[in-house]
Amino acid sequence: MSAMSLPHRKLGDLTVPAIGFGAMTITQGAGFDIDRGRRTVHAALDAGVRLFDTADVYGPARGGDGVNELALMDALRSWPGAADDIIVATKGGHLRFPETDTWWTNGSYEHLRRACTASIRRLGLEPIPLYHHHRPDPQLPYEESLSALRALYDEGLIARVGISNVDIERIDMARSILGDALVSVQNEYSPAVRTAEKEIRACEKHGLAFLSWGPFGGMRQAKNLGAGGSPFADVARARGVSIHQVALAWQLHRSPAVIPIPGASRPESVLDSVAAASLTLTAEELARLDAPNEAGL
Repeated sequence: MSAMSLPHRKLGDLTVPAIGFGAMTITQGAGFDIDRGRRTVHAALDAGVRLFDTADVYGPARGGDGVNELALMDALRSWPGAADDIIVATKGGHLRFPETDTWWTNGSYEHLRRACTASIRRLGLEPIPLYHHHRPDPQLPYEESLSALRALYDEGLIARVGISNVDIERIDMARSILGDALVSVQNEYSPAVRTAEKEIRACEKHGLAFLSWGPFGGMRQAKNLGAGGSPFADVARARGVSIHQVALAWQLHRSPAVIPIPGASRPESVLDSVAAASLTLTAEELARLDAPNEAGL
């Protein structure tokens, strides 16, 4: 399947294939396999994926900043195809302390500008096609972080702005400060985690893309429930497809704003995810999937 044959969705002034790629998984674990990660990214590109999501703090524990960004760009640049339509999204505002492998946030202008310029150097992209604020900083008014993003946009360091892990109030605040620079919201959303429904509807209303991270949440549990225990497992079995395909297809049916960004560490997983874009679920199947059972699946 090519980028042209995949269904497309709006991302600001762009249209992108409806399935993205969460790159975090290609550098997970201390002994991650660079060659396998490269093959996985190439499989995604060959299958038509064009949106790749990374972050400055993604990588193995105690690996330092930029591990995932560098691995992703190595894979993208070694692909022999045309790269004109590839969109790389990265994130800043999270901190990962290597000594203790603990996480914190810093949404100040000073940090976001340092993080952004460091990502530009690692990615070799200026402006960065899409830059997300990774997570609100509880120590700062959110307006300060949004104003920092606006400054980065006005300086020409980033071409488009996204926000992550936010509620409706913060989306409205971002719209007022960022205006048309804001193109996307990235929140967790999956069969097991459906708390972002309001944010998805807000994205629909305001013409924003909703990038769902962790889209396979609950799939292992659904598999273990067996026949009759999970509608996702039942539909997958009846269709002869993977339960992961059903999870992604369900998300695509939920809203035209949704662009799932599933992770993968093997080429086979990428191909399975991309196949979800052509899986059409019936009204009866959607009704079953929309109403979670007692297990939430």
